[in-house]
Amino acid sequence: MSSPPESGPVLDAASPHPPEIAAADEPTRVPLAIEDWATVIIMGLLACITFANVLVRYFTDSSFAWTEEFSVFLMILLAMVAGSAAVARDRHIRIEYFAEGGSMARRKRLARFGALMVALLFFLIAGLSVRVVWDAWRFEETSPGIGVPQWWYTIWLPIVCSAIALRAVGLFVRRGREMRAGGSGE
Repeated sequence: MSSPPESGPVLDAASPHPPEIAAADEPTRVPLAIEDWATVIIMGLLACITFANVLVRYFTDSSFAWTEEFSVFLMILLAMVAGSAAVARDRHIRIEYFAEGGSMARRKRLARFGALMVALLFFLIAGLSVRVVWDAWRFEETSPGIGVPQWWYTIWLPIVCSAIALRAVGLFVRRGREMRAGGSGE
């Protein structure tokens, strides 16, 4: 008996995912497990906070004051961390009509251009958000709900924006290597 060829992913009739989703992540210098574990931890915290608040509200007719403020912060952080993973995996939002149309060389150039624009945008946001953190610290701003220093929340914006930008730079470099290794692709 011969075994099936090892040419690529085989779509199982019972599998709900197409091969491109079931495929493994391409190798990166910084492991994607960082974003994956951060997502798991943030989701776990959100679930625990929400569950505790529901229990307290059910048994006492009041709720923890800090849960809404902290949950909003965690949801924003979750979106940013997920954005970093999406950029690293090259699964960020794009208009497929333009991204998948034309020759292979055009698609590769467009992918590199997109990665470069994402990197520039998030480096800009990171730079500008450093000023927001500095002002929150300098003017001793406190959060409206529970009165903790506002910079406890805003410090994460330049950090995660820098991570997204660096993931986009990594994607730009990987796509450049593919272009050099694969030739023009025409």
